[in-house]
Amino acid sequence: MADNKRPENMQRITTEQLAQAFISEQLELLRKQIGESKVLLALSGGVDSSVVAALLIKAVGKQLTCVHVNHGLLRKGEPEQVIEVFRNQMNANLVYVDAVDRFLDKLAGVADPETKRKIIGAEFIRVFEEEARKLEGIGFLAQGTIYPDILESGPVKAHHNVGGLPDDLQFELVEPLKFLFKDEVRVVGKALGLPDSMVYRQPFPGPGLGVRCVGAITRDRLEAVRESDAILREEFAKNGLEGKVWQYFTIVPDFKSTGVKDGLRSYDWPVVIRAVNTRDAMTATVEDVPFALLQHITQRITSEVAGVNRVLYDLTPKPTGTIEWE
Repeated sequence: MADNKRPENMQRITTEQLAQAFISEQLELLRKQIGESKVLLALSGGVDSSVVAALLIKAVGKQLTCVHVNHGLLRKGEPEQVIEVFRNQMNANLVYVDAVDRFLDKLAGVADPETKRKIIGAEFIRVFEEEARKLEGIGFLAQGTIYPDILESGPVKAHHNVGGLPDDLQFELVEPLKFLFKDEVRVVGKALGLPDSMVYRQPFPGPGLGVRCVGAITRDRLEAVRESDAILREEFAKNGLEGKVWQYFTIVPDFKSTGVKDGLRSYDWPVVIRAVNTRDAMTATVEDVPFALLQHITQRITSEVAGVNRVLYDLTPKPTGTIEWE
């Protein structure tokens, strides 16, 4: 069977019963492929890598080593959730790498979006390679490749960056989700018992908050993105918009404006809210968020997030605007 061809007899995984049948089949195939060897996985905490991790934990247990790299560009609470779910609840062999300073030092003063992306991608490969070389007996590299990745990017999931590991490591690929679409992966994740916050995690760019801290990244402005994003997600969940809106997040651009805070003149950043709906990400419409809710979110962000004195709402559909700002 060609790697880029979805099996014609493969049923759409739309129910837990079908998901359990898929899981049983994959557990058998994974055990047969891996045998007594060890397998390595870059675990981001996104749905694809999380479902692969959960499958492999069931299949080969401690033969799996998960490496979670915290580059400082994740959303609030995400590194902690990865540790809680996989190390504490699933008893996974998890290596946590705090590489925040390493990444942010490399990104200091870099404003060009593509240069930022290249730095983040290249540094991730270096960190992951260093961790891989510390381990003995690794014969396999697991990846969260799904069917659209094969259609769009070829057999290696390039946007997860692990495809750039040096050839001398000679890992054989393990890709148990490579014939599934994203909605099917979510059904499998639910059947494996992963929390909804992972299974239904919003699309998140590979460079993370690095492309939402527009321009050269500074630690204080990055923190403003992280905190304002957390407030937005909390309020959307409270008000029934979680799951209704396809993607929503905040951006903090690299400019300031005059304002008034606590009766004093301030010179701080704006926070831009982006909330869009789409079917294929090729076009997108803007969510009509109730004005009273926007006012409440504005009040929270301007009072709770340091260095911010304005909140703006991006009304631009795609086209002409892209979904992300960088």
